[in-house]
Amino acid sequence: MLTHVVCFQFADQDTAREARERLLAMRGRVPALLDIECGLDITRSPRSHDLALITRHADGAGLAAYGADPVHGEVLVWIKEHAKNVVAVDFLSE
Repeated sequence: MLTHVVCFQFADQDTAREARERLLAMRGRVPALLDIECGLDITRSPRSHDLALITRHADGAGLAAYGADPVHGEVLVWIKEHAKNVVAVDFLSE
């Protein structure tokens, strides 16, 4: 199992909420997406990001298929237009 974690910063919380809705709307629409979680930061500390995304894929090929999926692509275009900062970590579960 491969886990994909992405954290986003946006200009405001309304945009972060909309991003969460758009990301969760991928559920059931992207075959390589085995699981998805997405949540808004509640601590609002200086080091916090606004939104975290966790997706799970069978393997690296599944992550690549997710990245190439047109449904994901539509969300990605919107995210790129609105995110101030994005960081990611991908890891294999033991």
